[in-house]
Formats: sequence, C-alpha cells, structure tokens
Amino acid sequence: MQTLFIAIGAGVLYLVAYHTYGKYLARRIFKLRDDVPAPSVALNDDRDFVPTDKFVVFGHHFTSIAGTGPIVGPAIAVIWGWAPALLWVLFGSILLGAVHDFGSLVVSLRNRGQTVGEISGRVLNPRIRLLFLIILFFTLTIVLAIFGLVIAVVFRSYPSAIFPCLVQIPLAVAIGVWLHRKGVGLLIPSVLALVAMYVSVAFGDRDGPIHAFNAALAAWPNGTWVVALLLYSYIASVLPVWSLLQPRDFINSLQLITALALVVVGLLVAAFFGGAPVGGSQLRPSLEIAAPAFQSADLGAPLIFPFLFITVACGAISGFHCLVSSGTSSKQLRCETDAQFVGYGSMLLEGFLATLVILACVAGLGLGITGKGGELLMGEAAFADRYASWAAAGGLASKVGAFVDGSANFLKAIGLPAGFSVALMGVLVASFAATTLDTACRLQRYVVQELAGLFVERDPGGRAIVSANPVSWLTDKHGATVFAVGTAFLLAAFPPAGKEWAWENVGVGGMILWPMFGATNQLLGGLAFLVVAFWMWRRRLPVWFVVLPTAFMLVMPAWAMGYQLLHPETGWLFAEARNWPLVLIALATIVLEAWMLVEAFLCWPKAKGVLEQGVGGVGGAEASAEGGRSC
Repeated sequence: MQTLFIAIGAGVLYLVAYHTYGKYLARRIFKLRDDVPAPSVALNDDRDFVPTDKFVVFGHHFTSIAGTGPIVGPAIAVIWGWAPALLWVLFGSILLGAVHDFGSLVVSLRNRGQTVGEISGRVLNPRIRLLFLIILFFTLTIVLAIFGLVIAVVFRSYPSAIFPCLVQIPLAVAIGVWLHRKGVGLLIPSVLALVAMYVSVAFGDRDGPIHAFNAALAAWPNGTWVVALLLYSYIASVLPVWSLLQPRDFINSLQLITALALVVVGLLVAAFFGGAPVGGSQLRPSLEIAAPAFQSADLGAPLIFPFLFITVACGAISGFHCLVSSGTSSKQLRCETDAQFVGYGSMLLEGFLATLVILACVAGLGLGITGKGGELLMGEAAFADRYASWAAAGGLASKVGAFVDGSANFLKAIGLPAGFSVALMGVLVASFAATTLDTACRLQRYVVQELAGLFVERDPGGRAIVSANPVSWLTDKHGATVFAVGTAFLLAAFPPAGKEWAWENVGVGGMILWPMFGATNQLLGGLAFLVVAFWMWRRRLPVWFVVLPTAFMLVMPAWAMGYQLLHPETGWLFAEARNWPLVLIALATIVLEAWMLVEAFLCWPKAKGVLEQGVGGVGGAEASAEGGRSC
C-alpha cells in the first residue's frame, strides 16, 4: 500500500499547490488580467501568433516540455534511492519548476511573445542577450542532433510504436486543416485519432502488414532516421501552428492522460489485488517497493550533490521549459489568465508523471520481469537486475526499458495483454520524443532569427531588411530553419572518437556533446530565473520567491560541470583520450556563465524601479509598474 499512498499523496499535493501557491502567484504577484490583449491577439499572423483555447495550448505546452525527460531522468535517479528522487521531484516541481515555467511565460506575454533570450537584452543589457542566445543556440543544437538518435533507439526497442507514431502526423494535419476551415473544436476528432492509433498498436503486435512495416523501419540505420526526422522537423517548424503542432500535441496530451489514467488504475488494482500472475502461477504477486529508500552501496554513481539535480531535470525543473514558455506557448495563449493553467499546471502534471515513473521503476519492476538470461525475476532481484550499477542503468535503452516494463506491469494488472501494454508505453515515449524534436526545431528557428537580427538593418516597423548582408537571410523563417537543421545534422554526422566517417556512424555525433547537456540545460533554468527576477525588480515587484531558486539553479549546474570537467581522476580535461569539442565548449559555457553573472551583479543595484526600454505596445498598453506591464 505504500506505493498507492505515495501516488495519491503526490496527486493531492499537486492539486493543493496549484490552488494555493499557483493562484497566489497569478493573482498577487503577476496580477494576471483577462482584459489585457495577449500577443496572440495583438500580433495575430495565423502562423506563429494564433489565439488558441487554453486546453489546446496546454496540450502543446505539456507534450513539448515533457519529451523523454520526466521518464529518463527519474528512471536513473532512483539508483541513489527512491526517497531523494521523489523528494526532489515533488518539491522541485512545485517551488522551482512550475515557478520557472510560469514566470517565463508571463514575462514573454508582457513582451510581445519574445523569448527570454531576447528579453534579457532589455532587462539586463545587450551583451547578456548575445551571450544568452549563444547558449540557447548550442543547447538546442545538441537537442536536435541527439533526439533523432533517441527516437531511433526507442523505435528499435519497441517496433510496435513506429506505425502509430507515424500515422499520427497525417491524421493531425487533416484534423488541423479541417478544423481551421470549419472553426470547431479539437476534442472529438482528436479522440478518434487516438483510438485509431491504439487500434494500430494492437494490430502492430500481430503478424500482418503493420507488423511488417514496423519491422522494416526498425531495421533502418541511425543515419536514415536522423535525416528523415530532421526533414520532418523542418516542415513542421515552418507550418502554421494550427496545421500540425496544435492538433498533434493535443492528440499526444490525450494519449498521456489516457496512459496516466491506465497506470494509476493499474497501480490501484495491483495495490489491492496484486499484479498479474506470472510464471504459470495463479497467484498475484503483491505490490511492494523493491528498491532502497536511500542507496548505501557503492554502485559507481556520481555524487548525489549536485548530480541528482542535474539528472532529474524534466519532472522537477528544466531550463528547456523556458524556451517553450517564451518561444511557442506565449504566442498562442488567448489571454493572460490562462497562463497559470498552462505554465504552472503543466509542470505539476509533469511532476506527477515523474512520480509515476519512479513508482514504476521501484515497485512496478518487482511484479515480474524477464532477466538477461531469460529467467523470471521478482521483487528486489528484478530491481537489482536493472540497477546493478550506474553503468548498467545509464544507457538510454536501460532507462526507458525500466519505465516501460514497470508501467506495463501496472497495465497487465488490469488485464491488458503483455505485448499491448509494452507497446502502449513505447508509443508514449516515442511520441513525446518526436514532439520535443520538432518543437525544438521551431524554437531554434526563433533563436537563429533573433541572433541574426542583431546584425542586420531594420525598417521603421522593426522588421529585418533582407539585403546583400549574408546574415539577413537567416532572419527569414526558411533560412533560419535550414540553418538550424543543417547545423544539427553536421553535429549528428560527426564520427565518434576513434571511428571514421561512415553511414553506419552517422546519427551518433550528438553524443560527443551530450555529456554536458544536463548541466547546460539546468544552467538555462538559472538564467531564465535571472531574467524573471530582473524584470520584476525593475517594477518593484516581490522577488523573494525567485532569488533562492535562481541561486540554486546557477550554483548546481556550475558545480556539476566544473566537477565533470576538472576532476583529476574522471574529468574530461584529464581523460587519456580527450574529447576536445566537449572540453572547449564546456569551458566556454562556464566562462559565459561567469561573464553573465558579473554583468548581472553590476546591473542589479541600478535596476530597481527603473523600467527597461519597451518593445512597442500590445493593445496600446503603456509601460507601467502596475502588474509589471512594460508593453
């Protein structure tokens, strides 16, 4: 029953947090109002700025910030013990993550839907904007280069997920175009599309054309998947948001809610009646936590401080979320008051997902898995098989597999077939990864356009002028997206250390820089908090609730990256075969962070009560300290 109490307690805690702390921030701190025109209304271009129902934006926002993060991170963090992982997810998501996402969204709403990188140039200084945008560019390049590989690995591990994920794309486009013309809601057609996906999951697990299709594509090399997915990302990121992004993400959000409901029901059944019978026995195994609350054995894991807070990002707090909040979601919200539901609420739901991931790994696995030798493993033996060491638990397939197998055991407890249960969880993971990929491509397009805009002339209306300046073509959506996709492919195509360029090695180049992604991603969270803090400080608004999170999210990533880089035994700088691109970019990132912090320290005493230069009116509102409105 301990597992059930944790799940119920987490759900209640998140509901209380949303209706207390979240509502306090919305009403007393940010003072959200529904009579202030949002950027989607004032700047409606029917492509990026599109006024949208809050439930549809919630679907986009949640599936974009989730990706594989709240699955992979918690699934490996339990190696330190389930208690530290759970506590960080619960309180990190409420006090840091949800505040970070909510604050980034509100600040962007009050600044014509601009990204936090662009806004930093006004609330701090223009040098900060350039440094911030450079860090954003490198971070998103790593995401684009690596997520094609992530999806390829998931598809190879769970071939039954391929057809449902691919068929979702034309279904979403058809729904988006039809609804845009008819002006009706997304719910019913999206439910029908979800049912069609689940039917294809069932048939994909049997012999037939769908099964053969899945098997053929599962055999594709990484390079083929990376090229195909980057081409898809290009198309998805230049299309209007209503044509693919919104309907696809809404379908995925329904998929997640359905999957979460099934997992919770399965957990409830397993808690009271036990899991599904295994090994030919008619007895139902009892649901118990098979992992230690605190791990005392030396399993080769790095220090829990600071690496727990780097390993579990999505699910607690992730810097990538500030890009989604200020990059896409702020351009779609119909009114300010929807920001709490989308920004704060989505992060809490992600925290609940991460909680269920932890329970699936530490309790669900114990209901029975097949060991490496084909033997049936139960309880502590099942957990020990997957978490024998940091190296054994650290691979992507291992981390995803622990969640998929554990959660599938919950689904089997309610009578769902084993193959269907595993495939259903595989579709969930692959769909989230694909959503993150093309959302990241759209965000990278915005970042490239903002970077290029610093070096081109502008007309009186503020629009970039395309000229003989070679950088000016990067201000166009197609030019910027081609550049984003091209740089990601170059990184992905770079051969790993010790290997020559060959097609079979294409796709894994992102792994060269992947070790620094965790710290860099969390650093973005600290920098986004810094922008929010300065924006509020200039309006004499309370900053007590962001000061400690800002300091925490600046110190932890710097500590982690410094340890990874400079540790005399395991540091990247002292490795026998040095990964020089990783070493140099990590050093540059640390220098950029130090530079930005010095700039911020010097600016802070002068900024209180001094409003930054505006970006042009939205709805005719003037810069004002009331409610923090600057546009």
